[in-house]
Amino acid sequence: MMKPNHYLVVTTISLGLLLALPAVWTDAQADGHISLVPKELKWNDAPGLGPDFKIAVIEGDPKAAGPLMMRIKLPPNGKIAPHTHPSLEHVTVLSGTFYLGIGEKVDASKARAYPAGGVVVIPQGMPMFAFAKDKETIVQVHGTGPWATNYLKPTDAPAAKKK
Repeated sequence: MMKPNHYLVVTTISLGLLLALPAVWTDAQADGHISLVPKELKWNDAPGLGPDFKIAVIEGDPKAAGPLMMRIKLPPNGKIAPHTHPSLEHVTVLSGTFYLGIGEKVDASKARAYPAGGVVVIPQGMPMFAFAKDKETIVQVHGTGPWATNYLKPTDAPAAKKK
């Protein structure tokens, strides 16, 4: 059984720790801590993926070496032609349904549907294609930069299609 003085000591220490937490949290934010809510994401056009695709880089620089985290919005009926990436890719579906197929040719019947919460890990250099159907889909991608989408057929790259 604890003596009354022990309760006072435990309570004092616990209160002291709780009061110190804001100072620790502030130091963490000032030292490279990233903290965002969805409305704070900065969405930019992602012309390398296709028209109306958007990207929000959360961590890292897609053009530089190092850890990378980003979100990608696929528009309704948005398609990404067969391509590869230069490093391992982790994809988590946040909203909508993400369709991913493995292979060098698009065959929608062989694509797997990943609903919100679905996860896929794709090895470096694995050929794949992806698409959304009737609604916007948002995925979060983790990988290592520099990042690139290397289309198997150069004519499939959205920039090539504009010409």
